[in-house]
Amino acid sequence: MNERRVAFITGSRRGIGRAAAFALAEAGFDIVINDLERDADAETTLRGLADRGVRSRFLLGDITEIEFHGRLLDEIDREFGRLDCLVNNAGMIAQRRGDILETSPEELDSLWQINLRGTFFLTQAVARRMIAESPDRPGRSIVTITSANALMVSPEKAAYCISKSAASMAAQLFAVRLAEHGIPVFEIRPGLITTQMSGPVRERYSKMMGEGLTPIRRWGRTEEVGKAVASLATGALPYSIGQVINIDGGLLTFRL
Repeated sequence: MNERRVAFITGSRRGIGRAAAFALAEAGFDIVINDLERDADAETTLRGLADRGVRSRFLLGDITEIEFHGRLLDEIDREFGRLDCLVNNAGMIAQRRGDILETSPEELDSLWQINLRGTFFLTQAVARRMIAESPDRPGRSIVTITSANALMVSPEKAAYCISKSAASMAAQLFAVRLAEHGIPVFEIRPGLITTQMSGPVRERYSKMMGEGLTPIRRWGRTEEVGKAVASLATGALPYSIGQVINIDGGLLTFRL
């Protein structure tokens, strides 16, 4: 078996996925990244991994295609011989904001497919592989990136909130099931992070931050989420499972 640990990050050609890949590389992992296209962003991520001195591989594919999961994991096994960490980062934001009374079946289905269904069945496939390879080998983990909207209600993007809250429950379910095999499962809830996805609402939320929306009055950085992923993957919480880590500047902290 390859002596270096291997991490697989979905939706990782840019943004939070890229930051997680870089942080895990710096923590000593070889890296497999995956996304829907191999573009200039993906090449930038691969160069960044090479600069960090790790082996890396880009695997093109859509995690909503359940039949793709087995082929993807076979490819990782052939090239690296092991998988130590899955980071479920691939996700989709609401394409439009509007009244919950106008949410369409198509909108709910599209977000459900990637934010829950694809992530759920990929996690299931990875967990089965991990157990088959070794029922109790230490040092493995699964981290799911959800959103502050797994808890915080935003009626104008109802389908997104529903899909992320379901992904949160799935993470806890897997955490309980996999604890006996020494595979801790965690959830990270980013708040307002400077990514391409957040661009359209940057001005609106910047003003709200200045007025006290978050106790830390600035946008979060992708590398701050990446550091949280690496901490969990390297065993920072050895006697915990299913924990929710908020990287949110205090957005979700209850205040009077």
